[in-house]
Amino acid sequence: MPPSDWLTASEAAAELGISLATLYAYVSRGLLSSTPHAQGKHRRYDVREVRRLARRKEDGKRAGKVAQKVLDWGVPVLESSITLVANGRLLYRGHDAMALARTESLEDIAALLWECSAARIVNAPAVLIAAAQWAAWLKLWGDSTPLDRALVLLPAAASQMPRVWALGRDAQLDSACAVMRLLAAAMISAAPSNAPLHRQLASAWQVRSRQQAGLLRAALVACADHELNASTFTVRCITSTGTHLFGAVAGGLAALAGPRHGGETVRIAALLDEASRAADLDRYLATRLSRHEHGVQGAVLSGFGHPLYPVGDPRARLLLELLQDCAPARSPLAQVLALARAVRDTTGAEPTVDFALAAIERVLGLPANAAFTLFAVGRVVGWIAHAMEQARDGGLIRPRARYVGELEAR
Repeated sequence: MPPSDWLTASEAAAELGISLATLYAYVSRGLLSSTPHAQGKHRRYDVREVRRLARRKEDGKRAGKVAQKVLDWGVPVLESSITLVANGRLLYRGHDAMALARTESLEDIAALLWECSAARIVNAPAVLIAAAQWAAWLKLWGDSTPLDRALVLLPAAASQMPRVWALGRDAQLDSACAVMRLLAAAMISAAPSNAPLHRQLASAWQVRSRQQAGLLRAALVACADHELNASTFTVRCITSTGTHLFGAVAGGLAALAGPRHGGETVRIAALLDEASRAADLDRYLATRLSRHEHGVQGAVLSGFGHPLYPVGDPRARLLLELLQDCAPARSPLAQVLALARAVRDTTGAEPTVDFALAAIERVLGLPANAAFTLFAVGRVVGWIAHAMEQARDGGLIRPRARYVGELEAR
């Protein structure tokens, strides 16, 4: 390709009207590719690919009210009054989510997002599945991962319960409470319970400290919703077809499990484990980053850098602060924080909520996959809120595609 067909990082960022940090985030998320320069350590960018992305961004800006038909990252897809991510803050129905996470339970957040009273959630009817039946299912699937167990038991539970999703507000709330409790019970291999969800997790994971249980509570609240991410959009698409809530949530759970979404916590756990064994953290980090420079696809480092939070994910900031306040005396907290500092110093990238969840799992000595469980149990509250909003809207989500293939000559 002639030299004029390549752009430097600064030139590519200028074409797109973004910062260098955002440009690197685009590369890490697969929106843009970069190639090593033959005569130096810097990366270069295909001018055609950059301008194609710039046109798509401009399409979104021009689209106005029809932007809901466009699915590029950062462009609004659907109108929603549930969650706002703006100016480095996360708001649940206009309330600062991080302030809520310091004091409120997940059930309180469910009441806020579902627009009902907390008492309505606490006093919802018991799950209508025989205890013996649930226990038999748990015995059968007890050795599975939390994700696999939930993906099996949610549809199984749906077959035993009335399909009440479209029968009115009270029936919707009863179904919502049942799904929330059953998902948590399946993931921690326990009987469904009306007890606060953070206490259920603390009991299952033998977390005795009240302060550490409070950290689990804050993590659930911080994960409750995050606007139209992949799993939430999946839930809304499934709901728009008219299916029941169990099916929509199962679809959201499958989407959440992907390694570029909630499943990233597993990769971060592996990163923390590798870094803890490294004799020289800076050398280890340099080696990991060099893999990316030599063409390895994916994020530079799992758990760092979020496109919606250029100056740092507030969820990670809060949870890591709370974790430092309640970490056991002998724990790998220092190693975790050292890795975060090293990545910040080397790349400028700040930890994401995924990193914070994996850090909680590691520092508190929780079971494997506890980070993903925290994410899923918290996020189901947001999924349900979006399903309710989509059901009220009543429309079928069916975006159009922009065809970029070949055309037959006429």
